[in-house]
Amino acid sequence: TGNLCLLCFLCVSDVCRVIELLDRLQRSGELPPPKLQALQRVLQSKFCAAIREATVAAFAASEGHAHPRVVELPKTEEGLGFNIMGGKEQNSPIYISRVIPGGVADRQGGLKRGDQLLSVNGVSVEGEHHEKAVELLKAAQGSVKLVVRYTPKVLEEMEARFEKMRSARRRQQQTSYS
Repeated sequence: TGNLCLLCFLCVSDVCRVIELLDRLQRSGELPPPKLQALQRVLQSKFCAAIREATVAAFAASEGHAHPRVVELPKTEEGLGFNIMGGKEQNSPIYISRVIPGGVADRQGGLKRGDQLLSVNGVSVEGEHHEKAVELLKAAQGSVKLVVRYTPKVLEEMEARFEKMRSARRRQQQTSYS
């Protein structure tokens, strides 16, 4: 059963290939049919498919990628309760850089620092300027529907790049004053 569990972690194309090979082995008569059929049933089971999907999702999340999700927030006078950074002018996606403690986004849950903002009320902000996203968020009436994807590693890399640029600017300013 140890090998069987390992097979469950193979990607879908690998599993399809294994199933094809099992069909060939079954036709050749080299292995007992009941064992081949049992292995085939496991590989084609909903359980094994769920494990493959979860493994792919976990790996994607560990690499900084996740499936998009929808977060709906009520628009109140106190604002939406989060800050964004990035945009086309900075050659980066737009990210949720901060969820304000006690703010609307914090109370509603569902939105977190590191979420990439993909759309606002059905309007894509991918590849857009920072100001366009701000305008869409401000223009929302009643509630705002956000499509986001959690990609914290990309945000961390972007923040590190911005910090390097800030440090270089500070050093440049210090040397120009000297």
